[in-house]
Amino acid sequence: MNRLDGKTALISGASRGIGAATAALMINAGANVIIGDILKNKGEETAKKLGPNAVFTSLNVTDEGDWSNAVELAVGKFGSLDILVNNAGLFLGRDFADISLDEWNRLASVNMTGVWLGTKVATDALAKSGAISNQGSVIVNISSVAGLVGSELDPLYSMTKGGVTLFTKSTALNFGRKGYKIRVNSVHPGVIETDMGEQTFVSRAQQHGTNDVKKSRDVALAGHPIGRLGIPEDIAKGIVFLASDDAGFMTGSALVIDGGLTAR
Repeated sequence: MNRLDGKTALISGASRGIGAATAALMINAGANVIIGDILKNKGEETAKKLGPNAVFTSLNVTDEGDWSNAVELAVGKFGSLDILVNNAGLFLGRDFADISLDEWNRLASVNMTGVWLGTKVATDALAKSGAISNQGSVIVNISSVAGLVGSELDPLYSMTKGGVTLFTKSTALNFGRKGYKIRVNSVHPGVIETDMGEQTFVSRAQQHGTNDVKKSRDVALAGHPIGRLGIPEDIAKGIVFLASDDAGFMTGSALVIDGGLTAR
């Protein structure tokens, strides 16, 4: 189940958090992984820790040249690109009225432009590998529960992640129309124990006029009926499933992994 033997994945934002956890699980499932990130030292450390089936490349998701280099590395070193995980993301955690145009442009560039560029640049390689695969090649876009329901903390983050949700569905349809065997699905995490997750607690405390980060964390925890916050491996397992042939009949779908947060 959920095997990725012989497949090669490119993961953006893979030096830590959900990206690093996904890389580790994919390698355990038999894949080769390109660790793409702007954090060079951390990315190289992660790749070294994961062993010979992991290779780091510098990847600014807003730079088309970096994407081209990453795809070429995957094909050149491992022979193909079978899986793209658009994982890199940015969270500001402030009211939309308090964010400058430059800050919005940065948020949109990482969260939306990066997903578009990754998909655009990787399409040819994915179409080539998908054509000779029973279940096709795969793109997994990391959205958020904020891409399904509104976010009181950061409406602009919700706006960008909603864009990722619909871009996922649209590209799934687009590839189908073109006859490309590329499945595209999105993953929607709840609050996860990562650096970004911690940032949400700080943002909630600030927006409520307090420095009580523990209270903010408790509020977030109470919103998850399952009784705990998520950890990176929770999301990574869902990504690996979507990347595997076991999800061969899924495209244009949204996989919600949120501990029940959006069930209310």
